[in-house]
Amino acid sequence: MDRCVVLVDAGYLLGAAASLLAGDPSRSRVTVDHTALITALRERAEAETGLPLLRIYWFDAAPDRRPMPEHRRLRVLPRVTVRLGALTRAEGRWVQKGVDAAMHAELSELARNRACADVVLITGDGDLLPGMMSAKEHGVVVHLWALQAADGDFNQSEDLVGEADERRVLDREWIEGSFSLREAATVFPAPGPRHEIAKILAAPPAAAVAAAGRPANGSPAPAAVAAVAGPVGRPQPAAALKVVPTPKDLAGRAVAPHPVTAANGSGPVLRWSSDRGWVDRPVPEPAVTAGDTLPTLAQLTTAEQRWADREEDITTIGGDAHEVGQVFARRWTERLGDVERLTVLWPDYPRIPHRVDGELLRYAARFGLLAHKDDQIDEHDRYAIRAGFWKELAARVPGGDLVVDD
Repeated sequence: MDRCVVLVDAGYLLGAAASLLAGDPSRSRVTVDHTALITALRERAEAETGLPLLRIYWFDAAPDRRPMPEHRRLRVLPRVTVRLGALTRAEGRWVQKGVDAAMHAELSELARNRACADVVLITGDGDLLPGMMSAKEHGVVVHLWALQAADGDFNQSEDLVGEADERRVLDREWIEGSFSLREAATVFPAPGPRHEIAKILAAPPAAAVAAAGRPANGSPAPAAVAAVAGPVGRPQPAAALKVVPTPKDLAGRAVAPHPVTAANGSGPVLRWSSDRGWVDRPVPEPAVTAGDTLPTLAQLTTAEQRWADREEDITTIGGDAHEVGQVFARRWTERLGDVERLTVLWPDYPRIPHRVDGELLRYAARFGLLAHKDDQIDEHDRYAIRAGFWKELAARVPGGDLVVDD
């Protein structure tokens, strides 16, 4: 049938929208205009697929599968069907059960019965991969929609992205058309105790007063009692307890200078045990070059840029070792802004600053590079990654063509 269907994973949609707008995935942080949301979904789905909408399926969870007020509002809207899984409490947090299975079953049934030609999936869960593959085998075109993620993390299964026929991202502007931040409730401070109660609580226990002022013969000592009780009508604070420092406290304290160190003015020392007793040896300081003072890519990247980088990595970067090094270098130079600062790298070529090199290799690991092959780390990939890094810098930073060989 020449119609389209929209399947919405409400947990993904609402949680990702709350993360983007409020910085917190809790759905309670945002208010949803359900009528506007359904209208926007329908209009966008029909525009993307070029087909009329058959139905929007809304998959969510609720305690005992009983509809919540929002579910009741949704199910009375035209062309909307609500499917509920169970919401259970496990290890102190709410967990939904049966939602993924229901989406998988509905997707497979729609494709098998040829009820639609195109399906729009709004989800990030990789568990729907078999259902997506089954729908494609029945001739259904699968459109995968994602929500923009402001925290820099990729919020959708890479397997789903790779299997989808078409993919779109719902950006902040689109989301703000149906979602808004919920105003935080005013928190009032708890009322303090009444004056006479506070006075009683602040006074030392009678047993402590008696024990502190009783001499050896058992009779109370007036002077001691007076010292503890203080002036009449004015309670005195109890004596401070002796606090034993924890290892964390001890680690934070300043270390007293060693006599030998204080005498010769040298830096910190290590003490080595030998047959001759303890031997003090100075700690060697690592060599620091001008390149080590440059900021890393992570320090130059905003949260939204991290998300955009992840989108580019998933959708356009092939994962070739040389290409990975070039992409990293391109982002680093563009976000640093002043490429003249990078000219300090040329005297140290081919050495990459330690922090940047570690960041480069961690980035390459995303693409499966540097993996163990026959129990050996592939050094060829390391060389190719770094060669791509230097080649991109040479094309962007003045003086690089004189240093970097092709």
